[in-house]
Amino acid sequence: MASPMTSNEKSDTGQSVTPASSPKSASFWLVIISLCLIALTASLDGSIIAIALPHISSTLYIGDKYVEVANCFVFAQTVVQPGIAQLCDIFGRRWPMIISVTIFALGSGIAGGANGTATMIAGRTVQGLGSGGIMLLVELIVCDMVPLRERGKYLGIVLSTAAMGSILGPVVGGAIADRAWRWCFFLNLPICGLVLPVMFFLLRIKHIPTPLKDLGVKVDWVGNVIFIGSIVSLLVGLTFGGTVHPWSSWHTIVPIVVGCVGWACFHGYERLIKNANPCVPPHIFYNRTSAAAFYMIFVTSMLLQWVCFFWPVYFLAIRGTTLLQTGVNFMPFMFLLIPGSAVAGIGLSKTGHYRGLHLIGFVLSTLGPGLNTLLGLHTHAGGWAMLQIVDALGRACILPTTLPAILASMPEKDVAAATGVYSFLRSFGYVWGITVPGIIFNNRFGQLSYRISNPVAREALGGGRAYELASGPYVQTLSPGVKSEVLGVYLDVLKAVWFGAMAFGATGLIAVAVEKHVPLRTELETDYGLEGEKREDVEDSSKIVNA
Repeated sequence: MASPMTSNEKSDTGQSVTPASSPKSASFWLVIISLCLIALTASLDGSIIAIALPHISSTLYIGDKYVEVANCFVFAQTVVQPGIAQLCDIFGRRWPMIISVTIFALGSGIAGGANGTATMIAGRTVQGLGSGGIMLLVELIVCDMVPLRERGKYLGIVLSTAAMGSILGPVVGGAIADRAWRWCFFLNLPICGLVLPVMFFLLRIKHIPTPLKDLGVKVDWVGNVIFIGSIVSLLVGLTFGGTVHPWSSWHTIVPIVVGCVGWACFHGYERLIKNANPCVPPHIFYNRTSAAAFYMIFVTSMLLQWVCFFWPVYFLAIRGTTLLQTGVNFMPFMFLLIPGSAVAGIGLSKTGHYRGLHLIGFVLSTLGPGLNTLLGLHTHAGGWAMLQIVDALGRACILPTTLPAILASMPEKDVAAATGVYSFLRSFGYVWGITVPGIIFNNRFGQLSYRISNPVAREALGGGRAYELASGPYVQTLSPGVKSEVLGVYLDVLKAVWFGAMAFGATGLIAVAVEKHVPLRTELETDYGLEGEKREDVEDSSKIVNA
């Protein structure tokens, strides 16, 4: 009998043969379901506070500390991911995942039981630390369980579930906050209780043990300290600018400058110790395909937040819908994003080609916001639903296919480090996805506010408060003439926001032109992996042979 065909060979008929994946065990699927569930919960908690925070602030008398409460979660989630990735190569995946879920549950309990600002900030920070580990590890574990060729399929399932959490967060927060805001956090506890036993008993990921005495050598302590300090400084400037302090204030400029300089010094230090054990190995950026895909996940994450934060402004301010109805109106995006990501992942597994999916994704991600500029006061429901669908399909083509593209040119030993950078850039993109459109929105509103004839309304909506008041009853209670003027300004401001998203989406097309096709490995050659699963070639498992 002839040997099995490789992924590049053809059958006697001249048609390409697509390898079939091996059957998966019940343990495998229980782990995947648990990863989906905890990813949904962690991402949900990252955005749930967007709507619930005003009510929480008034209940706990948080006052001007609301910015710290809103951002401490993101800070903690973002900065720890490269360091956790390095620890995962030392301790494996199982215990870091169990500890991350436990820390997340602990933070949820602290935040839910908070009776003061300091306790709430502490709880949200602990939650962020756990969430950062969770969001990294769900992808890393998937990469350890299946060959590169199959990863798009399973990453599509997990990442689309996580994206659903980000989208549902504000809606769930709005629904819960008025009745019992503490359940915005307590809701995580029973879910963590379901996930932890599965992780403990079934997540048996193999790894090579490292003696504790080698921790001082194996962990890049100096690099992690520089990285965390630099990114925190940069995030402080980005998130406090335009809210707590003006963008021209030294309170904003100094942290941004210090963060950028520190980040550059970090990469210089990593290059200096490249032959030791850097937490972010410089060589993962050296090939153009990985570098392009790193940028793709950053800009895609940014645009995902961009869309999730400003579609609701259209419904709340322009259409005057309630929070619940706004969530319902945004469902076309959510329902197309999830199955679309799964289909894109399956397509990648079948064909092994990611560039075409990236091209389609960024064309639609550019076209979608451009078409959003057509939204008017009385756009038909079918019209705005179709516009959401265009954008959702674009995101769906990119989200599950960037990590396989990053890993295609790297050996399996770099999977943890590359996934850590990937997760960091995704979380970092979320911050920019709030900051950049917020700047555009506020600046453009300030430029057009002269069109509002009522000085009281103009003053109330000025100073960056137009976004805040969009979700309340203020706009809808204005007199008809003034309301018409305000809505006209909102529409034109949103056009500027959509044009900005369109411009960033177009930069993704440049990244697609830069990357090149690298065949995706069909073998799982790793020191990690689910115990009990066979490590065999995908094509061997499907018993495809020459005629």
